[in-house]
Amino acid sequence: MVSTPRLRPRKLSEPTIGRLPVYQRIAEGFLNNGLTRIDSQQIGELAGVTPTTVRRDLAGLGSIGTRGAGYDVQILNERIAEALGHDNRYDVVVIGMGNLGRALVNSQNFLIRGAQLAGLYDNDPSIIGTEIAGHIVQPFSGPLAPATVGVVCVPPAHAQEVADKLVASDIHGILNFAPQVITVPLGTAVHYVDFSIELQILMYHLTNGTGPLAGGLLHSLGISPPSVVRGS
Repeated sequence: MVSTPRLRPRKLSEPTIGRLPVYQRIAEGFLNNGLTRIDSQQIGELAGVTPTTVRRDLAGLGSIGTRGAGYDVQILNERIAEALGHDNRYDVVVIGMGNLGRALVNSQNFLIRGAQLAGLYDNDPSIIGTEIAGHIVQPFSGPLAPATVGVVCVPPAHAQEVADKLVASDIHGILNFAPQVITVPLGTAVHYVDFSIELQILMYHLTNGTGPLAGGLLHSLGISPPSVVRGS
């Protein structure tokens, strides 16, 4: 395995954190195509940002590039994974195994590297005891498996109840797909994923003439999906 000298990473800005997964997808695409080096110009073209933005974002990860030679793709992929915490182990529980919950756990892109499902839960007797994604769905009324992250896929009226139980179970990372704001104590991190909000943001950019490639979360991060992927 190749390695380079490491500097202590700086604290990353929110826009940079949002762009790093996109850079990692690009690096993984290069690796899958047998390509070993990439430069900021190539990353910028594929991510829809300037090369200067790419270099500034990646500079926060330490010394990983060489002037005039770009980045070793394997090192770039690994360093982004480390910055995003993919080299740690995360146990994940999912609450609510309706259509959305099933779709998430059956998706190959649901869990990051280092994350694994620890338990699936529901309160529907017809779902409890069934097997989904290799796990038997357990009753939500029972104890929850030890985990780092809880994924909430329940109707809005039950989101706060689920959040309360996650916190009481010492699970302080919550990914909330329910269209409902939840209240949690200090020390608990909540991230909301609401498709209707993203659609509204997309429609705003379309109706206000911000360009055919702009939309939703990617546009808010300064990223436009590329029309051509080099090396594919």
